[in-house]
Amino acid sequence: MEEEFVELTVRQMQTEAARALSTMQTTNNNISQFNKKAHHNSHTWYLTVIQWYIDQYGDLPSKAGPGKDVKLILDV
Repeated sequence: MEEEFVELTVRQMQTEAARALSTMQTTNNNISQFNKKAHHNSHTWYLTVIQWYIDQYGDLPSKAGPGKDVKLILDV
């Protein structure tokens, strides 16, 4: 999984993070956990969100768990 992480483009990180975020309850506390780990660094923030999702569901949001069923506007 680590190697796959390194291979993600910025746009892929954004879409994977969007899928992950759409599956969680987006409360202030939930979002702040990512802000604490990625202070003013968007790439680290995306990767932190993706890592949280992988910890929950075992793979990237596009491949496992409820994230794989999320349809983004760009997917239509």
